[in-house]
Amino acid sequence: MKKIQFKSPLGILLFVILPLVIILAISGIRLDLTKEKRYTLSENTIKVLKSVKKPLTVDVYLEGDFPASFKQLQGETKFMLEEFRKINSNIDFKFIDPIKTKMSQDTLMAMGMQPSVLPDIKDGKVSQIMLFPYAVIKYNKRGVSIPLVVQQANINADEQLTKSIENLEYNLVSNIKNIAADKRKKIGILVNQDELNPREFHGFMELASESYDAGPVIPKNQVELTVADVPLLKQMSALVIAKPRKAFTDGEKVILDQYIMNGGKTLWMIDAVNAEMDTLMRSQKVMPFPVDVNMTDFFFNYGLRINPALVKDLKKFALLKLVTGEVSGNPQYTSLPWPYYPLGIAEHNNPITKNINPVKFEFPTSIDTLGRKNIKTNILFESSERTLLKQVPNYVDLKEIASVDSLGQMEKPSTPKIYAVALEGKFTSAYGSRIERKSYPGFKAQSPENKMIVIADGDIGRNKVIKGEPLPLGVDLMTNEQFGNEQFLRNALDYLLDDSNLMELRNRNIEERLLDRQRITEEKGNWQWLNLLLPLAIIGLLGGLFFWLRKKKFG
Repeated sequence: MKKIQFKSPLGILLFVILPLVIILAISGIRLDLTKEKRYTLSENTIKVLKSVKKPLTVDVYLEGDFPASFKQLQGETKFMLEEFRKINSNIDFKFIDPIKTKMSQDTLMAMGMQPSVLPDIKDGKVSQIMLFPYAVIKYNKRGVSIPLVVQQANINADEQLTKSIENLEYNLVSNIKNIAADKRKKIGILVNQDELNPREFHGFMELASESYDAGPVIPKNQVELTVADVPLLKQMSALVIAKPRKAFTDGEKVILDQYIMNGGKTLWMIDAVNAEMDTLMRSQKVMPFPVDVNMTDFFFNYGLRINPALVKDLKKFALLKLVTGEVSGNPQYTSLPWPYYPLGIAEHNNPITKNINPVKFEFPTSIDTLGRKNIKTNILFESSERTLLKQVPNYVDLKEIASVDSLGQMEKPSTPKIYAVALEGKFTSAYGSRIERKSYPGFKAQSPENKMIVIADGDIGRNKVIKGEPLPLGVDLMTNEQFGNEQFLRNALDYLLDDSNLMELRNRNIEERLLDRQRITEEKGNWQWLNLLLPLAIIGLLGGLFFWLRKKKFG
């Protein structure tokens, strides 16, 4: 019998490749050969998974008969959870078919799951499939429901699936990190400067309370922040200042400066102009005026300047629904462009703004970035190239809807204006060489690595209130639109408090490699016959070749 040479192709196959495949199969080791490394967990993810000390279960409600696109999402989710389980045996998962197990829709909705109803077309017949594409993470008698499908408007189903897969690792591991944390981080909501009232801030408090302990920070003397409030501030990992309308005192600015110097994160929602839509709707005309909260020098120290001039975006704007007529006593509504409600659309590759719905701003002003040493400035949202600036005080009239492109009094064309920025780096105190430093015990002149977000709109975190009941943040009942304000602010908090650098996972990009559905439909029969007959033909050909060689050798 002829020996097989080791260096021959057959020898390499038998002695190298085949044993390697067997070893990999037995050991469970997988090689990620994808360009974007979509099947490789990040180092930060692995650290979070290893920190889970008690049994954690993930119930995935993606089992049953549903379209192939959701089968792909199911497969990606199952693969990722298998990888999680390999990293930490405390993590386990199971897939559940809520229809087969006869779970009531009310029970599922009480768990925070909203159904998705999809059309299913088979053999010319159209039916509906109800899905609950959610995962429920259970840990230490706590549970949280997380959607597996990205909620983003104006994208098709294929894009939505791709974005959902891109976001899958972050979505799962960030929620595992939050629920398995021994101690939740605290967020303080400053209550002293005539900020938004509790009903108007209900939506923000709900989203903040999902992952953090959020509560008010009220000065002990009921007048202003003092050194007596420092122990409470030190307990807060982040401080939120939402639409202050009362000026900060110089003493309060020192307290806030030192809060930042000691590593405290801050989220600012600032109105530099007072303009309220409720007043405008009642009187048809309103006179906006500048609001000075005495923070110009404070932000200037960090390389920012908030300008007291309204921004009008003639390209990216929300609609305003108004009564434009009447038929038999019934008012007729029309949705019209309102440039004072510009939309923030993600145009920069930033994990805070990626894969979210457009964010609605209401009468925003603009931010100038001046640049400071050791501080990196990231633009989150800015207006389009078709931007106008309206100086104030000046009238805003509802009649401007009829001529949004025309220049009004004290208006001028402008370059794109910034609505929101994120700062990160080592901040320097504004009081390092001033006498105020003596009023603060243990004064620090520079912060450790820190973060801050500044938004030139105080209403971005305000939810509407109808008949005394707060609506979800970002919902506009008049136009029936869901804006991305809630998603944006949730991501902003996660960015500020992300000590595991998980937010970078939101920047993962997966290249779409989609099949041509039209060709699949047209050529379905041909490919079925090919798949059926080609293996038989190959076997017949090899059999015939073997028979011919045998006959030639021995015949």
